[in-house]
Amino acid sequence: MDSVFEDLYHKYHQDVFQFLVYMVQNREQAEDLVQEVYIRVLKSYETFEGKSSEKTWLFSIAKNVAIDHFRKQRNWKDRILEKFDWGKQELKSSEALPEEITLANEEIQALYKCLQNCSTDYRLVIIMRYIQELSIIETAEVLGWTESKVKTTQHRAIKALREEMNTNFRKEDKNESIKLG
Repeated sequence: MDSVFEDLYHKYHQDVFQFLVYMVQNREQAEDLVQEVYIRVLKSYETFEGKSSEKTWLFSIAKNVAIDHFRKQRNWKDRILEKFDWGKQELKSSEALPEEITLANEEIQALYKCLQNCSTDYRLVIIMRYIQELSIIETAEVLGWTESKVKTTQHRAIKALREEMNTNFRKEDKNESIKLG
């Protein structure tokens, strides 16, 4: 098992880590979640039936770990929001990108920022298909969806991302006009 685990780790660690960074948008949190992925791998490797590739199996685990993280975060955020005094407006947004992800190209940064505003399903499909370069079949296996659902979700995700980017660029253009005017 040790050599199998090490082999999985060496082959896919960077891909799993990158996937989780894109999903949770925080390097330290992604590091913690990668550990959780490999804990689950160790606990469940004996039950791995080989119906999918090890890569898609690992991404399925990573996806579930990310979703579990979002569920925990949602509950935590709800508790904070209930106690927050909105009249004082003390809460500030922390939407800054991790330094490791900051990209030189402004358009790619804008794309990444817009991706944050997409639904979890849309984000999953876009990251798996275009960033992790999984095939439609592999993405379907990881998500437990049909290939048709992946294609449909991918189409809708791209459309939603385009709309988000158009909205974002219009806001930036308005802000530039205000600054220049």
